[in-house]
Amino acid sequence: MSRVCQVTGRRTRKGNKYARRGIAKKKKGIGLKITGITRRRFKPNLMKKRFWFPDENRFVTIRLSTQAMRTIDKLGISTVIRQMRARGQKV
Repeated sequence: MSRVCQVTGRRTRKGNKYARRGIAKKKKGIGLKITGITRRRFKPNLMKKRFWFPDENRFVTIRLSTQAMRTIDKLGISTVIRQMRARGQKV
């Protein structure tokens, strides 16, 4: 299963990790220099969560990010599931 939030669509992103050396100019040095760049991945904070879905009188399990939990708190589980089904996702 891929690392994708079912609600918001957040997924793994790519970026760089920078290795720096030197003393900052604020601290009377000559400045920080980048001595190496390495590729890295930023992973979303995903978790499986069970929600009570009162429209169908059952629990639904969703793999979502913590930001999606805030969205569910704001909009309600019924609205979010309706939007997911409109996009063609099976819940």
